[in-house]
Amino acid sequence: MPPVSPDAATPVPERPAAHAGGVTALAEAHVHAPRELGPTSAPRRTAGTLTAAGDLLRALAAPVRIAIVLQLREGERCVHELVDALAVAQPLISQHLRVLKSAGVVHGERHGREVMYRLVDEHLAHIVVDAVTHVEEGGSAVRGEQREEA
Repeated sequence: MPPVSPDAATPVPERPAAHAGGVTALAEAHVHAPRELGPTSAPRRTAGTLTAAGDLLRALAAPVRIAIVLQLREGERCVHELVDALAVAQPLISQHLRVLKSAGVVHGERHGREVMYRLVDEHLAHIVVDAVTHVEEGGSAVRGEQREEA
């Protein structure tokens, strides 16, 4: 029987067997240090919590939004500072900020004619930094090869 996703409605595809030098072999070769999980298993989460976490991850799942979070990790920024730092058009920055704001990732506070944006909390920066670090450590090699094979 295939594994089932947390919402118990969608089957999760099974992982193919590793083959020498293949994508799966690379994935298995990319190993992080084991974490101490302690004597208890992971707590069960409610469907609402998992849905909200999925919504948060979807809000972060765009390269420009990741770049915005990394910029805001350094400190508050207004739209024109983000435009200059990221070399992205102002309307696009504003659109991405709206997505991040509606997801509760950023907060904007008006100062005269400008709105200064900041991260709501440091947990969100950790999510993005950990994802970027994972990719920089070679965690994306598997994904890149899968694209080439497709």
